[in-house]
Amino acid sequence: MAASSNSSLSGSSVSSVYRLQQEAPRPKRMTCPQEMDTRPKYYGREFHGMLSRESADELLGGAEGAYLVRESQRQPGTHTLALRFGHQTLNYRLFYDGKHFVGEKRFETVHDLVTDGLITLYIETKAAEYIAKMTTNPIYEHLGYTSLLKDKMGHRLSRRRTEPHRVTFQREDRKITTSPLVRHSTLKDCPSEKQSSYDKIHNFKVHTFRGPHWCEYCANFMWGLIAQGVHCSDCGLNVHKQCSKLVPSDCQPDLRRIKKVFSCDLTTLVKAHNTTRPMVVDMCIKEIELRGLQSEGLYRVSGFSEHIEDVRLAFDRDGEKADISANVYNDINIIAGALKLYLRDLPIPVITFHVYSKFILAAKMPNPDTRLEAIHEGLLLLPPAHYETLRHLMMHLKKVTMFEKDNFMNSENLGIVFGPTLMQPPEQNALATLNDMRHQKLIIQLLIEHEDVLF
Repeated sequence: MAASSNSSLSGSSVSSVYRLQQEAPRPKRMTCPQEMDTRPKYYGREFHGMLSRESADELLGGAEGAYLVRESQRQPGTHTLALRFGHQTLNYRLFYDGKHFVGEKRFETVHDLVTDGLITLYIETKAAEYIAKMTTNPIYEHLGYTSLLKDKMGHRLSRRRTEPHRVTFQREDRKITTSPLVRHSTLKDCPSEKQSSYDKIHNFKVHTFRGPHWCEYCANFMWGLIAQGVHCSDCGLNVHKQCSKLVPSDCQPDLRRIKKVFSCDLTTLVKAHNTTRPMVVDMCIKEIELRGLQSEGLYRVSGFSEHIEDVRLAFDRDGEKADISANVYNDINIIAGALKLYLRDLPIPVITFHVYSKFILAAKMPNPDTRLEAIHEGLLLLPPAHYETLRHLMMHLKKVTMFEKDNFMNSENLGIVFGPTLMQPPEQNALATLNDMRHQKLIIQLLIEHEDVLF
């Protein structure tokens, strides 16, 4: 089969794979002449009951594309698709779970499965060498997509973002016996190992394209009847599944594809709106600092859930044009509640799943200096949009504590409120979550108290 690949595909024309799909053998259903009592309801007359491989081969008669379904003699109760291709009969274990499949793709009918299979077999046989090499010279960088994103995002974000900086925590006098949580640290700036950027991986999902489509990475035809490739649901990029592994993390979400603000991935939202932080965070904090810092029990006292839901709907509907002023929501606890709801509903928490355990371990460290070092190291591992959001939120909560005599909210109280909101364990285990609550509280408490050092 491999020997025919060079002769069947002329040059490297992007239309050649499309031509091969048109040339692929057409499926020919071999119907059973009699009604089979054992036929499952999801098969048609292509089902021939229990047959041996030899009998199936004889029935197919050597016709390319001919197929039938049989019950396996070796494993009664299981079904096999017998398909004639390449002058031989191929046998595949056939499954049904509401749709028919032999591999990853699922089909409404066996006929569609066979059609797609013949296309794939034919192309992979005739163009094996070409397919293996088609990702080696991608046109992706030359299409202007990547450079356009850099021009659009780079200049704006580079002026506004805060670079995470690496610091060390060292006692000025090792003989000091007072609590190291008192500000007596010497900060030694050193180069950050993390470049702050708003890179975002593409949100690829298997997709069925209607009509001919070409890969936007390698420029080659996307073959098959269904599930020919993957589609980024955030920016609309269409590529082969194998090419998706090579596409850089440069997704620029399209606002038209972002259906809501709440429950949307944090990085996706800020890239779609071309901001450094989610507008919900900025707008709610601005409103709270304007008229709510002295409100007793701020963030602890709940607003009416119906009104909080109204705020959520306003952001989902109007985005940055949502009106959350005192004219509409006089109770500042509604705005505070909406901010907590937004942070709680993020699909990936602000302190992400992959660094959660690092922060919990840091909270358990007995030495205060070592603990702050570990927390700082964890912060440097956060995605930039998460880091910037957390930094801005901690600056705000530090301001809240400055009005403790009015609002009765100190860093410990705020840690209790925001610990489970900003930190969630990767695996939802009720006992583990309960045990971690005091560590979550301590982490947020320290982030508030030392926000000017840690960020």
